[in-house]
This record gives sequence, C-alpha cells and structure tokens, in this order.
Amino acid sequence: MKLQRKNRLRASALGALVVSGALVLTACGSDDNNASPKDGTTKAAAPTGDASQCAGAKGQLLASGSSAQKNAMDLWVNGYMATCPGVEVNYKASSSGEGIVAFNQGTVGFAGSDSPLKPKEVEDSKKVCTGGQGVNLPMVGGPIAIGYNVSGVDNLVLDAPTLAKIFNDKIKKWDDEAIKKLNPGAKLPSTAIQAFHRSEDSGTTQNLGKYLNKTAAADWAYEPEKKWPAPGGQAASGSAGVAAQVKQTDGAIGYFELSYASSQGIKTVDINTGAATPAKATSENASKAIAAAKIEGTGKDLALKLDYTTKAEGAYPIVLVTYEIACDKGNKPETLATVKSFLNYTSSDAGQKMLAEKGYAPIPAEINAKVREVVASLS
Repeated sequence: MKLQRKNRLRASALGALVVSGALVLTACGSDDNNASPKDGTTKAAAPTGDASQCAGAKGQLLASGSSAQKNAMDLWVNGYMATCPGVEVNYKASSSGEGIVAFNQGTVGFAGSDSPLKPKEVEDSKKVCTGGQGVNLPMVGGPIAIGYNVSGVDNLVLDAPTLAKIFNDKIKKWDDEAIKKLNPGAKLPSTAIQAFHRSEDSGTTQNLGKYLNKTAAADWAYEPEKKWPAPGGQAASGSAGVAAQVKQTDGAIGYFELSYASSQGIKTVDINTGAATPAKATSENASKAIAAAKIEGTGKDLALKLDYTTKAEGAYPIVLVTYEIACDKGNKPETLATVKSFLNYTSSDAGQKMLAEKGYAPIPAEINAKVREVVASLS
C-alpha cells in the first residue's frame, strides 16, 4: 500500500511538472518574435541584404510608433537581423502619437509616424537631437483600406461624402438611400452600421481625416488630427484592434492599413473618386496616388504633400505615407551606426521591393533616392 501511495505521489508530481513546463513554454511563446501575432498577421521571411550595410551596427536598437507599418517592419526586422547577426532591432507597434512622444523623450533611436512632425514636435525634438532636430523620412506607402463586414454583400462602393456621413454618425443603416445609389446591384440589409475607429492618437486617423476634409468638407468639417474627432462609433486600440472588431461584427466598418484586411480576409470598399471606375484598395493603386506626391519639407526633412482629391484612373485616394523620424544631427553615439544601418536597409531597393508582399506601396524611386542621401548624412 505504501509503495502504491508513493507511486501515485510521484505521478502527481510529474504531472504537475509537465503542466508547469507547458505553462512556461506558453508564456515564452507569447514573446517569441517569430510567432504569429494575435492580430492574425504573420512574419514572413525577408531576403538578407548586403553585409556591408551592417558596418558599425551593434547591440540593441529600440524604436516605436505607427502600427500601420507593423507588418512591413516585421519583414524588415527579420531580414535585417539575418543580414546583421548580433544586432537586435525591437520595434514596438503602438501608434504614431506614442512613437513621437517616445522619440522626443529620447527613449528610442527612431520613431514611426503616419503623419509628419508638427512644428511644436520639431521644436521638442531639439532637446534630444543635440545641435539638430527630428526629420521625416518617408519609408512606407500604402492604402488605408476601408474594411467592412456586411452579410450578403461581397462588393461595396462608397464615395467621400457617404463615407464621411457614415463615420460622422449621420448614416446609420446599410440600406440607406445614399449607399443604395452607389450600389444599385447589391442587396443591402437594414442592418445597423457599427463604425469603428482608433482609440488612441493615430496617424492613420489623421490621414483619413485629411482625405475626408479635402473631398467631403460639407460632411466632415473637422480639422485633421490624430485624435478621432467625430461623435458616435466605437473605439478600438491600434489597427489590429479595429480590424479584429470589423472581422467579428456584422454590420461593421473601419479603417486600417491594407495588410490587416488581406491577412484576415476582410472585404474592402472601392472608392468612387469621379473616375470612370471606382478605385480598389491595392498597393498598385495606392502607388498611383503617391507618385503624385511633392516634397514640402525643407533641408533634410522630406515630408510629403499628398493629393487626396485625385481623379486619376485607378488611383486609390485614401493613402498614407509612414515616416521614420530620426535626428538629422545629435543622434546618440551608441545607436547612430545602427540607426543608419537599419534605415539604409529599409530604404534600399531590396527593402522597398519587398513591401508589395505585404500590401504596401514602395516610396517612388526619385523620393527614395533622397531618403538614402539623408540617411547616409545622419550624424
């Protein structure tokens, strides 16, 4: 009897140890940089670059900001770390607003933002960029997809005024006459519209606001800001949070970078711009709109001015450009070489070419050449 009791105790101890080990492995797995994130996206393998790009790079580089470029950054970080063994790049996809705050507090080597720095933010950056200031380096382009989930509706066309009224809580049902007029062949249900927006300061929100303000001013009188301005709707955290809510909610509509829609099978709205055919949210169509962008920054600042009112055939007008923000002068000596090395990798021809794999649009070659010049001059 004693022997049997001892065996039972031993088995219980072993079982507890197995369970404990499984929990430890699960916890570790949640921080695994190669694991699939909770938002449904995956980190694809990126091609390694030229090892000469690693010159001087060392240690750990911290960065944070735009969640819209998360999937591009995952790809870049994987490829760069394979190219430069021993260097660790840790990008926290939070929001453009949080990234700029972290940059101006000096806690990250660079930040990602879907809108260029404001004059006040540039002034604040001078406190951490000794003898210099933060500059905007356009690195990622792409469409802001308007994702929707309406049972029985596989194709949906909207224009700027209708979209503005939806997000401004003026159109409340999917069978509204304005939506019917744009979709004469669709069987639109009377389902209530559930509009989702970002809960935190977001460059994606600001870019959507710029589009609506330029193209539907009568229905969207708000100044384009990172904070969501309109009444009604429901808030979710990050592009991943908005996409997740749209995917699981019948009647939902929201906005996020295209790769969140592609990876989760979320249907996207075609935009009626006044061209012969409504423009689909694709990286190719976004490139057509971004190609018309003009540099409005001065010196080493390469902030772009986008044309949200384009009616060019096939050009998708709701686009954003994500900037990597770095000090033109006064970068921390311990991270300068790594910042230059990593941004050289992302702005290289190979780094830009891989963007299309994730639904992004490469920065036009002429502008990207200037980005590489500025990266090389960072000090």
